Amino acid sequence: MGEAREPTGDAGPLDGLTVLDASRVLVGPFCTMQLGDLGADVIKIERPDVGDQTRTWRPPAFGEGDDAESAYYVSVNRNKRSVELNLQDEAGRAVFRDLAREADVLVENFRVGKMAEWGLDYGDLVDDNPGLIYCGISGYGEWGPDRDKPAYDIMMQARGGFMSITGIEDGPPVRIGVALADIGAGMYATQAILAALLERELGDGDGQKIDVSLLDGQAAWTSYMATNYFASGEPPGRMGSKHPNIAPYQAFETRDGYVVVACSSDAFWPRLCAALDRPDLAADERFETNEKRVRNRDALDPVLDAAFAELTTEAALDALDAHDVPASHVRDMAELFDDPQIRERGMVAEVEHPTAGPMRFPASPMHFSRTPTTVRRHPPSLGEHTEPVLRAYGYGEGDIAELKKRGAIPDR
Repeated sequence: MGEAREPTGDAGPLDGLTVLDASRVLVGPFCTMQLGDLGADVIKIERPDVGDQTRTWRPPAFGEGDDAESAYYVSVNRNKRSVELNLQDEAGRAVFRDLAREADVLVENFRVGKMAEWGLDYGDLVDDNPGLIYCGISGYGEWGPDRDKPAYDIMMQARGGFMSITGIEDGPPVRIGVALADIGAGMYATQAILAALLERELGDGDGQKIDVSLLDGQAAWTSYMATNYFASGEPPGRMGSKHPNIAPYQAFETRDGYVVVACSSDAFWPRLCAALDRPDLAADERFETNEKRVRNRDALDPVLDAAFAELTTEAALDALDAHDVPASHVRDMAELFDDPQIRERGMVAEVEHPTAGPMRFPASPMHFSRTPTTVRRHPPSLGEHTEPVLRAYGYGEGDIAELKKRGAIPDR
């Protein structure tokens, strides 16, 4: 039997499925990129002459001048074909309906109600395509008092509780370094779509409507922090890198950097004490169990801070590794993607763009023994596939010329 590192096939598990991607910026494109990595044919619908907003979010960019592609856009748009289509025009919407008629999945993240206004909501499309999986992603979801409000990631991190628990104690609220609300909702959307596809396959072949919101995703991701609150009645606060239920499980400053220690069970505690040459701590009754260490962290932390402050990062990591204590230094992006483990796992993908040149980005973390994820297509230039896709869907040269005349697709 093949291992996941050496898959026996060359097509992903979603090979043969078509995804109509009417989303933009991050949450929707991140969802559809995952589906594309898994083998689906993703057709990205973009506004003529403008495209996805992230195309202009630069620097940095791959390439130079007019041919440059925003690194932000590149990060979530591989394995897609770009079609410019004016959904403000009825002719453009008619083309969209033709594409949706043949699609397995449709993903959109317009403001709530916009697709219905255009006659492109699930109810408008399902009669022509009963098997369609339609996923709408929005800030607050399709119902509730705030359904029509705007939503951006930093707002969701604040409103969703994450900024109340991120940052140092008594410090200002801090945004997590990536757009966690968007990426989290994008992951939930992908999970929901895959579940709906499976249900369609096992059931009667009918699709269904999926509603995913950024705020719901943040609420769900609060996880044990939420249940800590429900159990204690006390909202957790900011603790820096510390963990509310485990000690020590945090970053310590060394002479020349930081070391993160994950003492996640009582078995690691005496090993940590030995690594720091502090057998007295292992014998101290205040710290003999995790529960006691959590309750007495105000006494424990200063002692550990002082011990690590005497060591260099390299010396601390050597001692911790020798005593089998889980630990790491805090890496930047350059160190992360130079990591032999990351390289061995194939977590850096590269593709050649026809105008912007070579592009590198994080690869898919999903590894299969038979149906591997792949990077088959570069992140497309704006409208790169408009006419080829239309021809594949039965549009002749006269039809395409008429669409250009109507302004449904660009004439260039």
